[in-house]
Amino acid sequence: MVPGQYENYLKILNKELIPAMGCTEPIAIAFAAAKARQVLGAMPEEMVALCSGNIIKNVKGVNVPNAGGQKGIEVAALLGALAGDADLELEVISRVPPEAAEEVRRLAAQGVCRCELAEGVENLYIRIEAKAGSDTAVVEVKTKHNHIARIEKNGLVLLEADDIPAEDGGDKSQLNLKDILEFADTVKIEDVKPLLDQQIRCNSEIARVGLEEDWGASVGRTLLEVWGDNVRTRAMASAAAGSDARMNGCALPVVINAGSGNQGITCAMPVVTYAKELGVSDEKLYRALTLTNLIALHQKRYIGNLSAYCGAVSAGTAAACGVAYLYGEGYDVIGRTIVNSLGNVGGIVCDGAKASCAAKIASAVNSGLLGYEMAKRSRVFPFGEGLVEEDYEHTIRNFGRLGKDGMKSTDVEILNMMIGK
Repeated sequence: MVPGQYENYLKILNKELIPAMGCTEPIAIAFAAAKARQVLGAMPEEMVALCSGNIIKNVKGVNVPNAGGQKGIEVAALLGALAGDADLELEVISRVPPEAAEEVRRLAAQGVCRCELAEGVENLYIRIEAKAGSDTAVVEVKTKHNHIARIEKNGLVLLEADDIPAEDGGDKSQLNLKDILEFADTVKIEDVKPLLDQQIRCNSEIARVGLEEDWGASVGRTLLEVWGDNVRTRAMASAAAGSDARMNGCALPVVINAGSGNQGITCAMPVVTYAKELGVSDEKLYRALTLTNLIALHQKRYIGNLSAYCGAVSAGTAAACGVAYLYGEGYDVIGRTIVNSLGNVGGIVCDGAKASCAAKIASAVNSGLLGYEMAKRSRVFPFGEGLVEEDYEHTIRNFGRLGKDGMKSTDVEILNMMIGK
């Protein structure tokens, strides 16, 4: 590894693997609204939530935690402003009292908050404009779900921070498969253990709840009922079940990856499931999860946190690489696993956060595990065919370009159909 790479990778993990409660898009709206109320110093009498199309898309179909089954941008903003704690960031509405849901329902019916589409902005963009009496406040969140880029009060700019300094969150442009593998092999366990313990604990708990109770379409439970109790099915089912619960209002926190709880669950649960089956040491599990999380982030750095490209594909691919690592595989088998998985399901569309995300997660994990089974038998989709080109890194870049640039028009059409245009 180049000098400074070890510290850089640790910064990336510490910045990215953070807890969040509920789907991260409505939570980010609640966070921005809670901050706006904090700046305003009073409950807003009027609010406007201006959001990018991708934010609107990902909020439309999911239940807002602790909102009594209510959905939507207005609900998320009102709950954040009414009872959220901005200091908790992506756990902003984790401590709201039960009676807050009914008050939000009343305020929503009165039209206290309205949503508008923000055009010409980046994919992750939220602007809350709040008013109480003669006072006004504006809070903008962009680039990352918990990054406040601008704060205004009564027209005066109090904070302006468009960019996220690399020294704060690490430089993801330095991610590459060879260095990720070396880092996973050599990282001091005490440097990653607190982060990964939290990921294992939180994401395992929501997966357990998703398997034990009916949430949404119960994709995880269906997998076990139909395909039986084997390690491959458990790996898919546990990841899907976590999403079943999370997309349908479960208030348990998860540790996210690339700004997504679904992706954080998908990274963790297949690896945890296989580690239990194989009886590997805790150290081996930590190293496999380190590899998995960084490979997922490596893929998403080309795409961005939000696009029309389903992030479960990146996470499911990465999880299969973590499983391969548990089996002692090295660079080429892991690289071929990525090629085989992306060459199979790369391009699944994201039409918003909702119950069907769980099924897409199951498909992505299944594809990744198939990709690994092919890879360890020296079977790989040939370089030069389709988007599989030259080497592992070039292939990752190609699918990243597809997700970021190639699917822009797809994203617009999806949004238009979702809003009835």
